[in-house]
Amino acid sequence: MEFLPLFHNLRGAQVLVVGGGEIALRKSRLLAEAGAVLRVVAPEIGAEVRELIERSGGEQILRGYTESDLNGCVLIIAATDDEPLNAQVSADARQRGVPVNVVDAPALCSVIFPAIVDRSPLVIAVSSGGDAPVLARLIRAKLETWIPPTYGHLAGLAARFRHQVKGLFPNVQQRRAFWEDVFQGPIADRQLAGQGAEAERLLRAKIDGDAPPTTGEVYLVGAGPGDPDLLTFRALRLMQQADVVLYDRLVAPAILDLCRRDADRVYVGKQRADHALPQDQINQQLVDLAKQGKRVVRLKGGDPFIFGRGGEEIEELAAHGIPFQVVPGITAASGCAAYAGIPLTHRDHAQSVRFVTGHLKNGSTDLPWKDLVSPSQTLVLYMGLIGLPVICEQLIKHGRSADTPAALIQQGTTVNQRVFTGTLANLPQLVAEHEVHAPTLVIVGEVVKLREKLAWFEGAQATV
Repeated sequence: MEFLPLFHNLRGAQVLVVGGGEIALRKSRLLAEAGAVLRVVAPEIGAEVRELIERSGGEQILRGYTESDLNGCVLIIAATDDEPLNAQVSADARQRGVPVNVVDAPALCSVIFPAIVDRSPLVIAVSSGGDAPVLARLIRAKLETWIPPTYGHLAGLAARFRHQVKGLFPNVQQRRAFWEDVFQGPIADRQLAGQGAEAERLLRAKIDGDAPPTTGEVYLVGAGPGDPDLLTFRALRLMQQADVVLYDRLVAPAILDLCRRDADRVYVGKQRADHALPQDQINQQLVDLAKQGKRVVRLKGGDPFIFGRGGEEIEELAAHGIPFQVVPGITAASGCAAYAGIPLTHRDHAQSVRFVTGHLKNGSTDLPWKDLVSPSQTLVLYMGLIGLPVICEQLIKHGRSADTPAALIQQGTTVNQRVFTGTLANLPQLVAEHEVHAPTLVIVGEVVKLREKLAWFEGAQATV
């Protein structure tokens, strides 16, 4: 280990920055955020740096560096493009035994700046010892996605009760077990879900010995249309802490692989006339698992509240007093349309968009056709593959032009995406000539014409 990671309390301490340009600005921002008092020395100092100096209560010295500038400073930063000057600052600081950082010159540094994930009071630092700073920043970017800002709120909650818990449990092992239970249970879930008052209430009850029996919770998570990169941070966090995952047929295997490895996985998918588990049994299973104290993810393709039966499921959970969270997902309409290069609205072509299902509860396609034929409206049909000939026929019959552009997208946003484009008149025949399987999405409207100019993503299969 070339550098020992340490966290320094610089609040109210004087820090010298030699240099007043862009490099100095980047370092000065971090120092100001940490509460340091800035002393900046340079013949010219930029406006943003001067603002930081004033905000920190520091001083600006408009001249060249001298060794006396180090007086009273606990940290030195050399941030100029003058290599001999940077080397001199480093030598002077080392002579005095004061920590020094020379930007982009690890050999001249006694301390280095890591890449920082700031979830104050939780702070994570990543360093390559100055050898690969770009790699350190890329790793930090990954951590940013895995650790949402609410973790800082969770750390703050713990800080407010730390001394009280220490008095309650003098043994360090007892305290560790207490906090592990807090950080992995419903208290943390509430805080991370933005329910700070409820999290604090539960923590107080736990400390007072009045905590209710541990109950489970259900998370209705929208998995999006297929591409794992479209998952939300919150969805990923809940997927990785669930004890049981109930997943649909439309959930891509790559997304399912992101769930906690040791979680039980239960397939409850549905397709036309073939339900692995009827909806009422899914609802009951969610209730039963939660009553066993399990954390259950109900993983749904797209968004739980857009043709996803999510409303039916949470009605049942609410009726039994089961706590739940709903995590929106990118619905197929927006995800597949974007990956196909079809904007759902456009000032010149469509001023509104309408989502409808092509497969109703009774298996019919009896839709309000008169409401769906406006030429300035984009129509998006979920589950419309089987009924596509009837859908196109009825739209034409009720007034939509037979020449209206239309597209069918198969397995949108994945490497297997295929897009078939035509018109209301010929799209059913075009699809019939190819082997097409669900999941599919149908888009009808003038915006489909824009695909030729705007398409940017192509899956592994040919586009027709």
